[in-house]
Amino acid sequence: MARPPGRSRGAWAPLLWLLLAGPAACAASPGDDGAGPGGRGPRGRVRGDAGADEAVRRHDSSYGTFAGEFYDLRYLSEEGYPFPTAPPVDPFAKIKVDDCGKTKGCFRYGKPGCNAETCDYFLSYRIIGADVEFELSADTDGWVAVGFSSDRKMGGDDVMACVHDDNGRVRIQHFYNVGQWAKEIQRNPARDEEGVYENNRVTCRFKRPVNVPRDETIVDLHLSWYYLFAWGPAIQGSITRHDIDSPPTSERVVSIYKYEDIFMPSAAYQTFSSPFCLLLIVALTFYLLMGTP
Repeated sequence: MARPPGRSRGAWAPLLWLLLAGPAACAASPGDDGAGPGGRGPRGRVRGDAGADEAVRRHDSSYGTFAGEFYDLRYLSEEGYPFPTAPPVDPFAKIKVDDCGKTKGCFRYGKPGCNAETCDYFLSYRIIGADVEFELSADTDGWVAVGFSSDRKMGGDDVMACVHDDNGRVRIQHFYNVGQWAKEIQRNPARDEEGVYENNRVTCRFKRPVNVPRDETIVDLHLSWYYLFAWGPAIQGSITRHDIDSPPTSERVVSIYKYEDIFMPSAAYQTFSSPFCLLLIVALTFYLLMGTP
């Protein structure tokens, strides 16, 4: 077979060698570290520059470590594209009612035997160092609050409220009752705030100092106060009138140093627990069983 004109057999030898050697042979170049004396190393460095060689080695090593960690910290989507892993979110720790009356005080309002997830209203308190930790929960999509009052009436009260806003967040706000109107106070003693809206319930947890500087709108919790319990709807993150006309209150002043587990039946269960209603039920049952003469 005739050879292509202008090409000798020896001219094909270097090309054939390159094809057989593959990428390793192609990677070498006069600019590599293998260049002869006086040649230049990677990135145009003059050979023999030990400091520059060490800096490049550290750079290459650091880049390799970064690239490996970068890939390890990511996951591939179904399409095969890398996406950053979302940071873990600490879930809201459920309120423990087994500790009520032991390591914390509790108030429950609703059905007998209810807990923090089923009561119409739930509140707990306990001392942690120089603070009091409160936990509140209510069957509402708006707000839940506790007021500290010198009597059992609304007016002149220090109020802490957990408000569910339109963005799905639960914020802790401070109010002061002026008559029947709750005025928001910018000075908020709450700290370590957290809240959640789940299963049509607003639940929150926060701390506030036991002792505070003298202020008309913030009471000292080392003193005993009546507790006012309230909850209701919110419009665009602003509280509105509470759900029931006469919200429950503690029957006596509450001391944060005394842990009790107090249950208050809601209106539906108060009706059937009154002595008169029980007597009426017994009379009607006797009448139906015995019949008329």
